[in-house]
Amino acid sequence: MTEEHNVQPPPAEGAAGGIAAEERQWAMFAHLSALAGGLVTAGWAFSIGCFLGPLVIWLMKRETMPFVDDQAKEALNFNITVAAIMLVLFLVGILTLGIGFLVAMPLMALIGLAALVFIIIAAIKSNEGKAYRYPFAIRLIK
Repeated sequence: MTEEHNVQPPPAEGAAGGIAAEERQWAMFAHLSALAGGLVTAGWAFSIGCFLGPLVIWLMKRETMPFVDDQAKEALNFNITVAAIMLVLFLVGILTLGIGFLVAMPLMALIGLAALVFIIIAAIKSNEGKAYRYPFAIRLIK
């Protein structure tokens, strides 16, 4: 008796979950561009740079790369959320004549550190071809 073997072709070189390497790299860049943009504009949370990078990548690649479209929107939404939270904490500090900064500054540092960790995790996951969802992100852009 002969046995038939169901042999499946190997995945394309560099493919993870069927997502091309170039698409995974652009998705990773969408997440990391928030850090780069924040550093270039000399302020991570309040600068326009933290969401300018993901915005540019999303606008460039949304029509041709579905995975990049999804991940760039996720990065953009998360960074807008973080910037809004930081702005609110900053305003609380000002409106309380500086007393609120005693609470706001440690919270801002903690949120900034958490955002850094989440962005690095998102970059790694997207480079592996896995869609990452940031916790606590308000999804303004769908």
